[in-house]
Amino acid sequence: MGQRRTRRRTAAAGALLALLMLAGCGSGSGSDQAATSEAGGAPGPALAENDAAGEPAQGGAGTATDTRVDQRAIVYTGSLEVKVDDVEAAARDAVAAATRAGGFVGGDQRRSAAADAVAELQLRVPADRFYPVVEELARLGSQQRRQIDTQDVTEETIDLDARITSQRARVDSARRLLAQASSIGDLITLENELARREADLASLEAKKRRLADLTALSTITVTLIGPDASTAQEEGQLGFLVGLSGGWKVFLASMTVLFTVLGAILPWVLVFGVPLGLFWWWHRRRRNRSTEPALGAAPPPGLAAAPGAVSAAPPVPEARSAP
Repeated sequence: MGQRRTRRRTAAAGALLALLMLAGCGSGSGSDQAATSEAGGAPGPALAENDAAGEPAQGGAGTATDTRVDQRAIVYTGSLEVKVDDVEAAARDAVAAATRAGGFVGGDQRRSAAADAVAELQLRVPADRFYPVVEELARLGSQQRRQIDTQDVTEETIDLDARITSQRARVDSARRLLAQASSIGDLITLENELARREADLASLEAKKRRLADLTALSTITVTLIGPDASTAQEEGQLGFLVGLSGGWKVFLASMTVLFTVLGAILPWVLVFGVPLGLFWWWHRRRRNRSTEPALGAAPPPGLAAAPGAVSAAPPVPEARSAP
């Protein structure tokens, strides 16, 4: 019995030792494979896929859409109001600033007056020079107001590109069908359809050019006012003096319009009105003279008395008594 127990213990110890040896070999093999992979051996599945795609391995989700500003279509619009000492000199400097930036003048309205000079310029400058030109214009004098608006038209531009591509394909299809027309009726129908599709394509292309112009050239409206001119904030105030000043300006403007109308009418009055008035006065006076009877003259014989006039009775002869 003792020998059997000893044999069983020996066999169990041997089996346990064999299991420990197998476990050690397995862990060593896994460590060797990991070391081989890190040391530059065969790449793992993720690296193999990235190498096959020609891109480096990145964690997380896929690559996001490019949202950089230079890849988007943005329309910039700005307006400035600047008070300057010399409106004409500041207007020349503003035009020069736009020209140096590669732009041009889109509109120019000026009111030259000794105490109330104003110049309103509409400048078109490249989009990448928009903010530098705005800052340069603000330094021409004392900035009173600034407003900058932006409009992202990227989606509209992409939609227009897709619609233009589709419409061009439709035009090409209509042209192929027109070349294969075999009857006069089909020819007329296809020509009308082709003309309609070409008109739609031209409209889409015009919209695309308009968007391209707005995105390529930004618009800056700068208002240059003299030192004595009232600003927009002052015009928005209330009070007796403000109302009196506004009423006086309206009165002067109304009188200007009235005198302008009178000046336009006066030549017509002198050329046609005066002769017609003299003729009418002469004709009326002549008619009155012809209708008035001569004073103290007896009416001609046989002339009937005027209606309602009392006719004088003939004198009755006196009765004579018989002798």
